[in-house]
Amino acid sequence: MDISRLLERYESGDRRALARLITLVENRTPEVPAIMQRLYPRVGRAMLVGLTGPPGAGKSTLGDKLIAQFRQAGRTVSVVAVDPSSPFSGGAVLGDRVRMQEHFLDPGVFIRSLSTRGRHGGLARATREVVHVLDAFGFDVVLVETVGVGQTELDIMGLAHTTVVVLVPEAGDTIQVMKAGLLEIADVFVVNKADRDGARRLKNELEVMLHLRPASSWNVPVLLTEATANRGIEELVGQIQAHGDVRRAGRTAESDARERDAEWKEILRDELVQRLDRALATGAFDGVASRVGGGAVDPYGAALEVLADHERLTSLLAGPGRRP
Repeated sequence: MDISRLLERYESGDRRALARLITLVENRTPEVPAIMQRLYPRVGRAMLVGLTGPPGAGKSTLGDKLIAQFRQAGRTVSVVAVDPSSPFSGGAVLGDRVRMQEHFLDPGVFIRSLSTRGRHGGLARATREVVHVLDAFGFDVVLVETVGVGQTELDIMGLAHTTVVVLVPEAGDTIQVMKAGLLEIADVFVVNKADRDGARRLKNELEVMLHLRPASSWNVPVLLTEATANRGIEELVGQIQAHGDVRRAGRTAESDARERDAEWKEILRDELVQRLDRALATGAFDGVASRVGGGAVDPYGAALEVLADHERLTSLLAGPGRRP
């Protein structure tokens, strides 16, 4: 594949090239670091909104209504819907074909499903890079919907500018919300399906708990919505935009430096893991593995043996070194 030509098509606004680049990123091909290095100077323009919460809370329906509101305001929108992985294919179980169907023909909307591929934390490993690809392409809003896996949804906090936590009255009491850490990550709380019993009680309990949080420049609102009836969506969009304004006003050189520092360390960890996985898949350490399997060496001793072979390990982790 001619990566340079693919990037040229992407930079000219070719949506097929965009889709192809996302596939390369999701599959974690060796070219990904060089691709992302070329795109990174264009990153940072989009509004990144995360939608998280327990399964069945109505995140997809709420996302559908948010898309409509942003489009009415003239903004282009891309959606990253992170789905559970198929145990057979490794791909997304639900897929974007059953989501947000009324927007498929809208040229101002791009929807893509990613599978978690066993990754905990509610996001696929490639989600950050996919969001960067969409941001650099020029979308005004990137909406990320997590898989909804209960107490392991905290990854979204480090990715989205504004995190919207979606709950429903029957999702359980507020103690479960505290256990899941959702109080800490929410910039906006939404009690969806507000026509059901217990919605206002849940809203009041959340507001009481939020008053116990340390004071900050942003007071987390708790909103009532009925996504299927399109109620409360306009107010939600207003709160998302208001939080974005507060966030931008509070940015400093120090906070930007902390974000960049955290990001490059995460990229380094992921890239080292990818290169090690590729080395293991090619049988680079089969000799050590057979000795572990035969009981000649224990797993800890084997790991230390590999790490002590600096020359071989450095060669394996060097990667292909290709540039687009």
